[in-house]
Amino acid sequence: MSSREQWFRSIVSGQRRGPTAFAVRLLLRGASVPYALAMRLRNRRYDRDPARTVRVNIPVVSVGNLTLGGTGKTPCVELVAGMLRDDDFTVAILSRGYGSTGGVNDEAMLLEDNLPDVPHLQGADRTMLARTAMIELESEVLILDDGFQHRRLGRDLDIVLIDATEPWGYGRVFPAGMLREPRRGLGRANLIVLTRSDRVRPEVLASLEDEVRTLAGATILRSVHKPTMLVSGDEVESPTVLNGQEVASFCGIADPANFRATVRGLGAEIVGEMVFADHHAYTREDVDRLRAWAAGFPEHVKIVTTQKDIVKLRLADLAGRGLWYIRIGMSMNRADTETLRNRLRQMMNETADTGEWPSTDD
Repeated sequence: MSSREQWFRSIVSGQRRGPTAFAVRLLLRGASVPYALAMRLRNRRYDRDPARTVRVNIPVVSVGNLTLGGTGKTPCVELVAGMLRDDDFTVAILSRGYGSTGGVNDEAMLLEDNLPDVPHLQGADRTMLARTAMIELESEVLILDDGFQHRRLGRDLDIVLIDATEPWGYGRVFPAGMLREPRRGLGRANLIVLTRSDRVRPEVLASLEDEVRTLAGATILRSVHKPTMLVSGDEVESPTVLNGQEVASFCGIADPANFRATVRGLGAEIVGEMVFADHHAYTREDVDRLRAWAAGFPEHVKIVTTQKDIVKLRLADLAGRGLWYIRIGMSMNRADTETLRNRLRQMMNETADTGEWPSTDD
């Protein structure tokens, strides 16, 4: 997270005090009014005029959220794609490609590593991407990554993620907070997944579920993000080997605090840390800086990062020592896993049973 992002969060969260911070918050709240109004009007136009939505003749699943920042969409996309692929459907992932620099972004590279047989198309016109996937790739189902606010491409199942540790983006619409749209938009969701549900107290989670039910009639599932493996080049270890070890960590993701919590949750002691902005494009100077930083730690200290960072760096070592990354997966209890799987199968069956596919005309 850049210093600018840290400053912004400290303002909208109310952590930063004083007359200047108070004045900035007032300005941001004023600016959020037209933004929220514009989002309401836009959603109203789509709700009242179905012709604005482009339907394609294969099922579309959207995975999105209400807030800016990381809620765990990439592991959820991977989970959904894996379920559909395991049912022998040809899957393609579509995304806007936010954060890319002349090519695919870090999420696409991560998904390519973890799901090499599932193509990921990125571009501003996702209706065109959908047709490309249908015609050129012969896809049978599409996953719209980060698609909740993208109303133009129709979808058959809307999955919305809510981070249980910070569900409502400090309670205000951007730029006064981190909400992408007013909370009432949650009413469009079909499935709501509370992510990182293991990082809040049970009574807090139960209260959040009650709050969500007042906003949406969707099915609510709980999920956790769990480290699945520790990798360095061709070496693979259990993440549990970090227990009791000293590590130096770095990352360039939306929520570095969650990565920090993951490392500490494995029982490691963080003795050094570097944080870059979300979607950071590493330069040669950055790599030289990381090498000098890594060389400053004793040999027993493991250098650890995220998979999103490693797919951009493509390094197995820093300063002659192993560079490890923690692979994260989304998991649910058995009942919620089956609920998600059954909803996906129901969607595929209902679309196949209609005998007549929606039009692809604009």
